Amino acid sequence: MERVQFQQEQMLAELKDLVEKDIFTKAESKQIMKKRTQFETALVRRVAKKSDFLRYAAYEMGLEQLRRKRVDRLKIPDGPATVSDYALVRRQFHIFERALKKFKADVGLWIQYIDVAKREGAYTLVGRVSARAIQLHPNTPALYILAAAHEMAQGSPSGARTLLQRGIRINPESVDMWREYVRMELAFIESLRRRWDVLGLDHKGKGKEEDLSHVAQAEEDLLAADADQGAEARAAIMQGAIVKSVIVSAAQALDKTELFEALIAVIHEFPLADELARVLLDQVYGLLRAARPRDARAARILAERYLAGDLAGEALVDGVQQANEEMLTLCGAGPETMFEAYVNLIAALCNRVVDSSLQLYLVSSVRGLIVRIGGGSPALLAGHIRLLSRWSGESRERVVQRGREYVARVPGSGVVEAALEEVLVGAGGE
Repeated sequence: MERVQFQQEQMLAELKDLVEKDIFTKAESKQIMKKRTQFETALVRRVAKKSDFLRYAAYEMGLEQLRRKRVDRLKIPDGPATVSDYALVRRQFHIFERALKKFKADVGLWIQYIDVAKREGAYTLVGRVSARAIQLHPNTPALYILAAAHEMAQGSPSGARTLLQRGIRINPESVDMWREYVRMELAFIESLRRRWDVLGLDHKGKGKEEDLSHVAQAEEDLLAADADQGAEARAAIMQGAIVKSVIVSAAQALDKTELFEALIAVIHEFPLADELARVLLDQVYGLLRAARPRDARAARILAERYLAGDLAGEALVDGVQQANEEMLTLCGAGPETMFEAYVNLIAALCNRVVDSSLQLYLVSSVRGLIVRIGGGSPALLAGHIRLLSRWSGESRERVVQRGREYVARVPGSGVVEAALEEVLVGAGGE
């Protein structure tokens, strides 16, 4: 209980200050003391629980929010900081420090501490806690990502890059790490574009004649090379040279379709110039095609790139045709998973378009593939039966007849029989 008494003594000055400022009443300060004593008593028992620390921290967060609201309402004038101005926030940090002494292995607790420090604007503390967390948990990508985001927010892309590179060396198979590395480099391009706009540089090495004394240091950093080299470097950076290099490294290090999906998503999400986005996406798609030539999921991604955005009219027709042709090319002679992915894509396209002639074109493409490979794929045959029943315009009897032909081709195939059964049930059975 000595520890509890010690903590009580530490509270007196801040509570007195809060009462003197009329932020809290004496009765409220006594209630705060009582509540804190209950929390402190729970923390000094033989087996303290993480939930005890978190409830205590949440209580202090609530107190701080209340204090700020009352300060605003009372219109307390700004003046020299007193103990109550920072004590409640400092106590939150102290509670997390005590919790982490007992629960060092809890990554979630570290992340909560970092988030609280960030929310309170304690940026130096964010950096220190992040470094400690990474030292204890080097195999946790989320910690590197949080720390790198903090560095970027503080205007230190080099620090963010160092952290992410370190994290990737230790966690080379983390899709999240590579995705965030690419995101960081894209953010770096955007930050340079804005800075060069301030400097009066047109990204081609030409400067505007105006007073730039307020950004002299930035100019010195950017233009360390001679004029020609500086222009070439600017052009290369703005054309995505750094990002391209990271994407290639990612593809070489991690042969997973999920990686390429993540890279495509982050490029689409980022507000890039159209030309740069197109170049980067083309690179990712090219690497995906080379790395995963027989992967059904990769094939679907490659085909659906032609359908990105809000397409309509001729653009949608062209996109559907290109997606279909791409998938047909990738399917080749299989494997079966590729054929399954193809019929799933065709079904999705038929759902998306409303033109019956376009739907018929898609259904006919499946029939053409069946003929091309000799008709031995259960996935294609079953898919074609379902497509015929919904979008071909053929009579139910004709579809049933075709379905029975397919069942005869691959006797014992459950998927083809199931597709035919769906048509029969829809027709009322035969």
